[in-house]
Amino acid sequence: MPARSLAEKLKSLGVKIGASDLLPAQPKPKMGVPIEEVMDGRWIATRRGEAFVFEQTFPADYRHGNAPLCPPEGHSLSPAPLPPRSPAPLHTLAQWANDSRLADLPLEAFAFLDAETSGLSGGTGTYAFMVGAGRFEAGTFHLAQFFMRDPSEEPALLEALADYLAPAQALVTYNGKAFDVPLLVTRYSLHSIPIPFKDYSHIDLLPLARRLWRDRLPSRSLKYIEENVLGAPRTSQEVPGYEIPYLYFDYLRTGDARPLASVFYHNAMDVVALAALLNHVSHMLADPLHESIEHGLDRIALAKLFEDLGKWDEAARLYERGLEQKLPEADFWQAVQRLSILQRRRGDLSEAVRLWEQAAAEGHIYAHVELAKHYEHRVRDYATAHQWTQKAMELARDSSLPVYMQKHWLEELSHRQRRLEGKVIGKS
Repeated sequence: MPARSLAEKLKSLGVKIGASDLLPAQPKPKMGVPIEEVMDGRWIATRRGEAFVFEQTFPADYRHGNAPLCPPEGHSLSPAPLPPRSPAPLHTLAQWANDSRLADLPLEAFAFLDAETSGLSGGTGTYAFMVGAGRFEAGTFHLAQFFMRDPSEEPALLEALADYLAPAQALVTYNGKAFDVPLLVTRYSLHSIPIPFKDYSHIDLLPLARRLWRDRLPSRSLKYIEENVLGAPRTSQEVPGYEIPYLYFDYLRTGDARPLASVFYHNAMDVVALAALLNHVSHMLADPLHESIEHGLDRIALAKLFEDLGKWDEAARLYERGLEQKLPEADFWQAVQRLSILQRRRGDLSEAVRLWEQAAAEGHIYAHVELAKHYEHRVRDYATAHQWTQKAMELARDSSLPVYMQKHWLEELSHRQRRLEGKVIGKS
């Protein structure tokens, strides 16, 4: 019996050979709704493929809460007319940022940027799946949100973003120096794409927000500043930032882009808030005595900032104006202390002494010490200096100060007391 071929053996076992009996292949069912059906965006051709972008335009009169998004065309960043001899709107901001280039840049030179990422740790394993960027164009604010459906589209996103940022000369971010910009630098480097903002000026508004509202607000997150400074609460579309990476990973798994609408909203509001906040703080720094600054703590925060920048005359006026406004007691006396030291540095000793006497009457030890120094070293009235030192020691012993502070004061005051006693005896 001739040996059977392999095909015959398989046929006898019921195995069908060839494709003639196979049913036609069925297309895989669609697992979700694509991004094109969720966001009315468009595709941009780049050197590295196509990138998806969703765009919005905000008119010149748009207000984000109570804050104008941008000043009228041809005007400065400050929403109010500047008084005579006031510095240009961005000079103080440029000094704070330690970048003189910012002082004279037109509004159209700024790009406002915020990235949504696959994680919060940074590093080469984290990528920006959405980057929102905004620029002022002919009196309007144009917002572009670049999105990648898949990590393979990252080079196209980066190329499209680079083209969008090309007209700018400065970035405005919120915590961007620590997170967004280093992350994007890593992504551009990994794909051997030139970094578009390498030589740009950079204003990171988070450190400035901390300076201005640390004492008044419990949080300095952008969303909290947006609600409590700009008066712009977000709608029910808002999604917490910590949920965003998970929403993107769900999208990669299911292909359903519908939950990402809330991520687009979150990112858009972050970028728009950056523009409104820059306008707001520029006004505050350019005209810090303006009546629109209603909170005394904001005025005191400005005074501290101006003092640190060496603008002592402006700082003194700001402290005085802030003390006229309603302040919590602890902040009031801290401001009195800072103003008194500033007046001494400015050479206004009579005003410094008046403030020290005011604080001493309320039992502040430092004021007694400053008066003791004043009478010892300037007036040469050792007996009066000794009296102020003795009163300070009594306060230090009887106060509810922590032990280490009490020890510090008593050691310093005891040394001062012994020296003054010798001077009093020597003078007599």
